Amino acid sequence: MAKQRHLYVCSACGYETSGWLGKCPSCGAFGTLEESEVPTVQARPAAQTLPRGPEAFAALRDVAVTDDTRLRTGIGELDRVLCGGIVEGSLVLIGGDPGIGKSTIILQICQNIGQKGNKILYVSGEESVRQVKLRAERLGVTTGNLLLLSETSLEGVEQAVRQSSPRMLIVDSIQTIYRAEMASAPGSVTQVRECTAAFIRLAKGLNISVIIVGHVTKEGAIAGPRVLEHMVDTVLYFEGERGESYRLIRAVKNRFGGTNEIGVFEMRENGLAEITNPSEYMLAGRPINASGSVVTCTVEGTRPILAEVQALVAPTGFGMPRRMASGMDFNRVIMLIAVLEKKAGFQIAGYDSYVNVAGGMKISEPAADAAVVAAVASSFKNKALEPHTVILGEIGLAGEMRAVTMAERRVAEARKLGFTQCVLPQANLKGLRGVEGVRVFGAANVREMLQVVMM
Repeated sequence: MAKQRHLYVCSACGYETSGWLGKCPSCGAFGTLEESEVPTVQARPAAQTLPRGPEAFAALRDVAVTDDTRLRTGIGELDRVLCGGIVEGSLVLIGGDPGIGKSTIILQICQNIGQKGNKILYVSGEESVRQVKLRAERLGVTTGNLLLLSETSLEGVEQAVRQSSPRMLIVDSIQTIYRAEMASAPGSVTQVRECTAAFIRLAKGLNISVIIVGHVTKEGAIAGPRVLEHMVDTVLYFEGERGESYRLIRAVKNRFGGTNEIGVFEMRENGLAEITNPSEYMLAGRPINASGSVVTCTVEGTRPILAEVQALVAPTGFGMPRRMASGMDFNRVIMLIAVLEKKAGFQIAGYDSYVNVAGGMKISEPAADAAVVAAVASSFKNKALEPHTVILGEIGLAGEMRAVTMAERRVAEARKLGFTQCVLPQANLKGLRGVEGVRVFGAANVREMLQVVMM
């Protein structure tokens, strides 16, 4: 029997070392090095390089390309994120916070795919078959092509797949599956990596679609080695706040399509319902003629979405004013407030400033900078802006307005929801074709932008 050697593996990035360390040298995380046993591999003589014939190579122009066969999930928003559906023989990883709806949407996928005559094997390592049945009844899942299995052994799952020959395999979750011949505990870096590799072999060898569910850390990243996301074909993140009914599914990796596409859903009693018009959903309940409220347009993947940026500026009751940001990067909001003070002459040093993206949505692109500045200025002056105005633009440290991408598509989305005025960087006016029904104003810097929206 091969001897066992001990390694310490970082659960955040997969870094390996022979001794325990308090801080991972690779990713800098503290307390993430976990002990695992790895069988020692016998040294083998180096293989001689074998000569290859001309048939071993293929010219790029001679490689035949066929369209990938996709399984449509029957959920339009999810198929949009997957660029048409789940590719046969692929491995999809779904991650998200506990209770956000991962198991719910998976059962809804099973219902839609199973009704088309496709056999599905659902392997649950966290719940019994009865628990899965109770959830399925609540969601109205009645397909007879769904097979349930409560199993945590990798060998047992592989045997069940070969016996049932399903078209789709679902594993909930990958952190509960273990290989018996490995001494490390389920959920460890070694177990997650080896079990994922085994499911990849099943997917490619048997040409079945595999969906695995992954737990997330407190930072929101999928737990386990970072190599896990590199091994799979598609990575989907479930996003949303517990206090909000909306949910977002975002593709951060997709070997068969584009990334950063999002699908918007609403959590209801009977499962997740699609939101076909997320802009209208996000702006529902927006106050009219209220200071500190500005509408901007952000692009997620290829989809433009209107969002409301709110700001509240009030005199501070402490020696040092407070700054808070929800739905946007805190440090960027602080920078924008500093630009507003320096370049536009707003004296906000003695005021508390709070910035929030309504609806719980998170905006990461800089195109919302101008909306943040306008919202803070509106609240500071206690002057409401024109309610049918959309404000776009990235702001630099010199106070200049920089161009945004896909400006024409953003303006068109604003027109669809009844907005009649759009303020955007001067640089975008050159290539912008007129959008009927919307007056477009260009601004070169912060001062010009504020003059237009607060006149």
